[in-house]
Amino acid sequence: MRRLVAVALLALAPACSQEEKAPAPPMEGQLEPIPNPHGSVTPLPDPELQEGSVGRAPRRITVAQLQTSILTTVGIPWAELDGGLGTTLGRADYANIVTENIEPNLVFAKFLEDGARKVCKARARAELDIVDPTARTLSRNIPNLRDAATNLTKLSDAQVTELLVYLSTRFWGAPLSGDELTRWKSLFTQVAARAETVRARDQAFAAMCIAMMTDPRFLTY
Repeated sequence: MRRLVAVALLALAPACSQEEKAPAPPMEGQLEPIPNPHGSVTPLPDPELQEGSVGRAPRRITVAQLQTSILTTVGIPWAELDGGLGTTLGRADYANIVTENIEPNLVFAKFLEDGARKVCKARARAELDIVDPTARTLSRNIPNLRDAATNLTKLSDAQVTELLVYLSTRFWGAPLSGDELTRWKSLFTQVAARAETVRARDQAFAAMCIAMMTDPRFLTY
C-alpha cells in the first residue's frame, strides 16, 4: 500500500512542477505581453568595410538635377545640357530611351569637366566687374577684384578659411573642416599665386569652382 502511494506521488510531481512554472494570468487592467513581430534584426555592415559609410551606395544625380545644381550654385546655366549633350549624359528622351542613366561613368566625368570649365570661367570673369561682393557667388568675401590694392596672396588665413567654408557649403551643402580644409587652403594658395603672376585674378576663383564642381560630393547624394 505504501509503495502504491509513493508511486502515485512520483507520477504527480511533474504535473505539479509544470503548474508552478506556468505564468500567472494577467491582472485586471494589465496588458498581455506581445511577441516581437520583427524577429531577428540584421546588424548594419562594418563601416570600415564600406569605405567609411553605412547604407546604400551613393547615387549620381540626374541630368535635370545637375542642370539645376549648376544654375543654383554658380548662377549661370550650362546651356548645352538642353540639347543633345543631355541625352549623351544619360537623360531619357522617351522615344528610344525611357530610363535615366545615372551611372558615374567616364563619359559623364569627361563632359562634366568641360562644362565646369566653361561655366566657372565665365562666372569668375564676370565677377571682376561686380563691385558689390554680396552680388558675387565665387568671391563673396573678397574686396574689389580689379583694385590694385587687392592681392590674393596677401589674404589673411581667416579670409581664406571664410572663403573656402562658404564655397564648400554652397557647392556641397557641408563646410570644409580639419585636415581637408588645410589641403584646400594649400590649393587656393597655389592658384592665387599663379593668378597674381599672370594678372588674372578670376582664374583663381575659376579653378576653385571647377575643383568643387567636379568633386564627387557635387555629383552624388
